[in-house]
Amino acid sequence: MFEGLFQPLHLIIILAIAMIIFGPGKLPELGKGLGKGIKEFKKAMSDATNDINAAHEIKEPKEITSPTPMEMKQETSSKETVEAKKETTV
Repeated sequence: MFEGLFQPLHLIIILAIAMIIFGPGKLPELGKGLGKGIKEFKKAMSDATNDINAAHEIKEPKEITSPTPMEMKQETSSKETVEAKKETTV
C-alpha cells in the first residue's frame, strides 16, 4: 500500500508543496517545533513506563527478628533514664 510513497520524486513534490504553503522562513521553525514535540512525547512515554514499572515492582519483605536480651535491656534502661530526668525537672 505505501511501497512507493517515499520515493525521491514524491519527497521532492512534498517539500515543494511545503515551501509554497509555509515559505522558506517558516520551515526551520516548523522542523524545530516538530523535533521538540517528538522529544517531549518520547520523554513522557519513558516516564510513564518507568512509573508503571515502579508500581509493579515487588519488594521483598524484610525479615523480622525479635530483639536480643541485651537490646531489650538497653531499651528499658534508656526509658528509665528519660523518666528519671522528667521527674527531676518537675
